[in-house]
Amino acid sequence: MHSISRQRRLTVVALSTLAVAVSATACSSGSGSSGSKDAAGGTYTVWDPYPQFAKGSDWAKLLDQCGTKAGVKIKRTAFDTSDLATKTLLAAQQGNSPDVLIVDNPVVSTLAEAGVLTTTDDNKLDTSKTDANLLAAGQSGGKTYGIPIGANTLALYYNKEVLKKAGVDISSVKDWESLTAALAKVKKAGKKGITFSAIGTEEGSFQFLPWFWGSGAKLTALDSAQGVTALSLWKGWLDKGYAPNSVLNNTQTTSWQEFASGDYAFSENGTWQLANAKKAGFDYGVIPVPAAEGGNAAAPTGGEFVTTPVQKDSARYGTSQKLVTCLTSGDALYETDTTLSYVAPTSEVQDKQVAANAALKPWADAVRAAKGRTSDDLGTKYPKISEQMWKAVQSALSGSKSPKDALSEAQLAVK
Repeated sequence: MHSISRQRRLTVVALSTLAVAVSATACSSGSGSSGSKDAAGGTYTVWDPYPQFAKGSDWAKLLDQCGTKAGVKIKRTAFDTSDLATKTLLAAQQGNSPDVLIVDNPVVSTLAEAGVLTTTDDNKLDTSKTDANLLAAGQSGGKTYGIPIGANTLALYYNKEVLKKAGVDISSVKDWESLTAALAKVKKAGKKGITFSAIGTEEGSFQFLPWFWGSGAKLTALDSAQGVTALSLWKGWLDKGYAPNSVLNNTQTTSWQEFASGDYAFSENGTWQLANAKKAGFDYGVIPVPAAEGGNAAAPTGGEFVTTPVQKDSARYGTSQKLVTCLTSGDALYETDTTLSYVAPTSEVQDKQVAANAALKPWADAVRAAKGRTSDDLGTKYPKISEQMWKAVQSALSGSKSPKDALSEAQLAVK
C-alpha cells in the first residue's frame, strides 16, 4: 500500500480532474481551516465538506458521540468541497491523511485510483444494507471504497396553482409526451413552462443526466440515437417557448429563483431546495423526472461517502471502522441524514424518514431510481465525458449545432 507505485499514482492524478469531478450540486460552500493529524493515539481526525456546521452544531455533536462510543476523541476539520479534494491528495503525498474522510461521491473513484483510499474489505465495513445503486458511486475496478452517508438527487417541483389554471392534472404527467403536452397547456394559459440549469459546467451535465439516462442512453455513447432524442427534447422546449433561453446560463440557484417567482409550472431541482420551497409562497408538489416512455428516470446522485484513507499505522483502522459504522448505520444514520437534509442510503432508514415526513416520499422514490455519475465503472473517465456533454448541450441549445452534430462531436472528443 505504501509502495513507489502508489506515490507515482498520487503524483500522476491531475488536480484538474478533481476540480471537474467535484459535484456542483447540493454540497456545502464556504471555507474551513486546515489542520494536521494529532499524534496522540487517542485522537482521530475527521475531514468533512460541511463548513456550514460549526462547533456545537448537531453534526459536530454527532461526530463527538461516535468518537465517545469508539473510546477516542475527534479532531474535526471542515473544508469547502473543492478544497477538500485537493487537500486530501496533498495529505496523502505527505503521509498525513485523516483517519476518516467524508468526500463528494464523484471524487471517490479518483482518490481510489490514486491509491489514497482503503477498500471496505480492508476495513471489514458492512455494506449489505446500503442500496446498490447508491453504493455503485463508490466502486471502482470491482472494489468498494466507502459507504454513502446519504444522497440527494433531482426531481420536478411543480406549482399547483399554475397547473390548475392551465387545466393540467399532475397525475397525467407520466412520460415525455405527456409532460410536453402539459407545458403546451401552460404556455397557452399565459404562464411559463419549465426551468432548469443547462450552464456549461458540471451543473449542466448533472441536470441533463436524468433526461439522457431516461432516454435509455449510456455515457459511453453520447451520440446514440437515444442521447440525441434527449437533447432534442430540451432543444424543442426552447424553440417552442416552453423553457426560457436563460437556461443556458442558469445555475441551479438562479433556475430556482425563476421558479420561485410563481410564473413557472415546473422546475428541475434538488432536495436541497426543500426549505426554499416552503418559503416560496405557493403550493407546490414534487414528482420524479419521468423517463421517455414512462416510469422514473435515473437521476444522478449527489451526496458524500464516508471513507478510510490509507494510513502508515494500520492499527488505526479498527477504530476508524467503528467511527464509519457509527455514522452510517442505525439510529445514527437517521440523525446524520436528518442533520444533513439527505435521503438515507438504506431502505430501512428511508422508510423511517418518510414515516416522519410524508413530503420526503417522492424524494425517496427518486433516490431509489438514482444512479451515480461514476457508476458503470466509469471512474476517472466521467469528468471528461461530462465536460463534452455540457459543451454539446450548450451548442445545441444555443443553435450553433444540431443535437445530433453536437453529440457526435462530443463523442469524438471523448475518444
